[in-house]
Amino acid sequence: MTAKSRFGFATTLAALAATVGLAAWGAWAVACPFCSAVSLTFSEEIAGSQVAVIAEMTEAPPPSDENSLDVAKAKFKVVQVLKGEQELGKKREIEAVYFGDSPVGTKFLVMGIDPPTINWSTPIAMTKRGVDYVTKTMDLPKDGPDRLVFFQEYLEDDDDMLARDAYDEFAKAPYSDVLGLADRMHHDKLIEWVQSPEIPVSRRRLYLTMLGAANRKQDIPLLEEMIKSKDRQTKGALDALVAAYLTLKGPEGMPLVEELFLKNEDAEYTDTYATIMALRFHGTEEDIIPRERLLVGLRMMLDRPKLADLVIPDLARWEDWSVVDRLVELFKTSDEESSWVRVPVINYLR
Repeated sequence: MTAKSRFGFATTLAALAATVGLAAWGAWAVACPFCSAVSLTFSEEIAGSQVAVIAEMTEAPPPSDENSLDVAKAKFKVVQVLKGEQELGKKREIEAVYFGDSPVGTKFLVMGIDPPTINWSTPIAMTKRGVDYVTKTMDLPKDGPDRLVFFQEYLEDDDDMLARDAYDEFAKAPYSDVLGLADRMHHDKLIEWVQSPEIPVSRRRLYLTMLGAANRKQDIPLLEEMIKSKDRQTKGALDALVAAYLTLKGPEGMPLVEELFLKNEDAEYTDTYATIMALRFHGTEEDIIPRERLLVGLRMMLDRPKLADLVIPDLARWEDWSVVDRLVELFKTSDEESSWVRVPVINYLR
């Protein structure tokens, strides 16, 4: 990777990290470490509304009139009040802007704010299972493993909307909650999903994280085989894969990832970066591998000056002052291919 392309890729990664909440070090503690939520969950949307109902469409919106500024609305009959009974009052007929093509009789989740003249959101069409799903979420604990037990049943559900919502619930859950679910995880399904090329990488990251949390040593050979694979699809979630492997293998797993991705100057930038992310995770969320052993791996990056800037902030954060002389040397000898090492070195030496 050239200096120019590496800079561009690093910029993209930084933007992505900010988007998914990994740019801030504290993000590890508040969410599934390798997961990025797609959108607000149903629970979050309902929590942010003052009224939430299940309503049946009784009249589709009339055809749009090009000469009118008014937006056509569909008519609905409220069949179930999920939230805001008092704010809704006795009103059971509502109108809301709807641009879909679902037929009359379809049930929708509709949320509103600013009572008594309620402004209704765009209705979300729901299947019978969807209505049952949303209704049950209203009675779940606000957090903890017992909440995740429910959503686990909808991971990779045939109803894609429910599968996405269940994934987002896991993606936003503290890692401690995922650990608390360990004895109740569907292990066989996780094994199937982490190997499936049909499962998006984002979701495989979650399933690998869960597999590590399940803590079954018999999974080590499978994860080791995946780490060694030359297939890019298999290694698409390498950060979570390495983290899960080290969770199960412990310090004895470090030599393999060091040889493949840290010492190896031919390793792809994405693989090296993913491995560093996995080591960061173990240094903040787990206590399976002593931090000093993790630092041994991170220090190896100082022998790859073009990428050394990736780990210097970690060395400072973990108060590893044993490499002062080495970093001064990197600063003095940096060139066009490694010039970005200078600022991290200065920050380290402050």
